Amino acid sequence: MASDYDPAEFVDGDFQAHKPPNPGTLPVSSLGPRAPSREEVDTKVAQAQQRLADLKRAQEDLERERASLEETRRRQMEFQTGREEMIQSLTRGVGLLEQAEFNSRRDADQMTKALTDLREALAQIQAIREETWTKDSFPVELTRALTTLENARMEWNAARLKFAVLSGELQHPIPPAGTDSKGSHLLTQYHFIDLCRIGFALTWPLALVALTAFVTLLVFLLRR
Repeated sequence: MASDYDPAEFVDGDFQAHKPPNPGTLPVSSLGPRAPSREEVDTKVAQAQQRLADLKRAQEDLERERASLEETRRRQMEFQTGREEMIQSLTRGVGLLEQAEFNSRRDADQMTKALTDLREALAQIQAIREETWTKDSFPVELTRALTTLENARMEWNAARLKFAVLSGELQHPIPPAGTDSKGSHLLTQYHFIDLCRIGFALTWPLALVALTAFVTLLVFLLRR
């Protein structure tokens, strides 16, 4: 009878089917995510530090790039401002120098003409030879000499009005820019009495020449 015992006869199949499994017999993956190990934490810390270092280097590179761009912008603004300033200054300077050059050339031309006239007047006066005058030609030669002398005096006075250096007032013979050919700018520097004296100096030789010519002609007629 003992050999006929079967243990499976006392096992409840439904109870075994609804019985929870033994935790010790379950696989590790069915228990949820496991805690990270120290090595894994150290690795993640090192990775985070490396990422921070990379970000810091990237930030430094951006800062250098920003500083370089700001310097480039500053230099561009300096270039544009300086170019506009120099264009204005150079344009004004060229205009002023061109006007000054024109005035200087005009004054030089006037001085050359005045110098030629003074040389001609000097040559005419030096060409007068009183020893060649005869008794008969004396009145005519004297009138001609006085006329030559008066013309030379007019040239001299006109040159003195144009060029103050002839009066010892300036060291440079070229008058200031803007003086016209007739010396109207210089005339404004004289007082009324000085202008009267200049006018008298310009006119009395003519009156003297006319009076001398009249007397000479009268004497010549009386001798005939």
